[in-house]
Amino acid sequence: MSLLFSKQASTSGLSTSRQCSPRLSFSAPAPHRVAELTRAFDCVHKSLVAKRQSATNSRIVVRTTAEKVSAVQEEYIEVDLPKPLGLKFARGNDGGAYIIKNDPTAGNTDPRIEAGDKIVQISASFGPEIWEAQNYGQIMYAIRTRNGTVYLKIKRNFGDMSALEDEDADSAEKMWKKERNGGNYGAGTKEIQERNYVARKENERKRRELFDDALTKFKSGDIPGSLVDFENILSLEPRNYVGDNFSRVTPIYKVTQYNIACCYSMLDQVEEGLKSLQSALNAGFDNYDQIRKDKNLANVRKSPKFQPMLDKYDEPVFNWGAINATFNFFGRKNEA
Repeated sequence: MSLLFSKQASTSGLSTSRQCSPRLSFSAPAPHRVAELTRAFDCVHKSLVAKRQSATNSRIVVRTTAEKVSAVQEEYIEVDLPKPLGLKFARGNDGGAYIIKNDPTAGNTDPRIEAGDKIVQISASFGPEIWEAQNYGQIMYAIRTRNGTVYLKIKRNFGDMSALEDEDADSAEKMWKKERNGGNYGAGTKEIQERNYVARKENERKRRELFDDALTKFKSGDIPGSLVDFENILSLEPRNYVGDNFSRVTPIYKVTQYNIACCYSMLDQVEEGLKSLQSALNAGFDNYDQIRKDKNLANVRKSPKFQPMLDKYDEPVFNWGAINATFNFFGRKNEA
């Protein structure tokens, strides 16, 4: 019995030192062998406990180090910027608002801000409240309706633009695009085109559902809620779009811009309403009679900038230049 244990202890590597593993002898009396076995078991038990404790400490150290590295990588910038802002935003694949351009010539900004940084907090439209960033539309609404300085808490991504890359493009499609740009068309061209067509149709469906939700909120009096949805619709505009009539924007885009102008007008944000109306006209919105009569644009129409802007796109109902010239002509003739 003592010989069998001695072999197992030596082959399994349980003995850690000569002092902890006493040799067993055939000639030893039975009480001595029992004492030797007891000491051997104690040494093995202590060795296993020590190894477990060492492994646990190693895991704790590694996890703590990883947490410290992660904490170092996440940096934030907090700024208070007067409007206008010299920042340009775009919708990321996660629906958030990311900075794509920092232009000091366009407005107020901070030199630490880089393209790829993400907005995580923003000042509310009114008052001192701070909003957690939920989506692109909410950020645009908060910035455009804010009076005074705009507070931004920005997560630094150090130029990483991966959140703005095409989320539907896999490695095969990226390779196909690279080959196509080089003038080569592989066998998977038709498959990629069909997949892109399906993706565009799915995007159209999502935008129409969001558009319907925005209209429902607008009709129920939830103007801020509808405005956030309309802003999100704009952010989903497909890139490099060319319509059947060679239009560079989708039909829903110009209507959405017009509805945004109505929302800002109803919120008495006249300047933002004029900007959105200008964007709608630039995109091809040409229902000028509706613009002149829509009750939702009443506040915008009160602005002295409204009529000159509309006259650039539509022939004025009254040609005041010709009328004034006629009166001036007859006035001078009578004086003569």
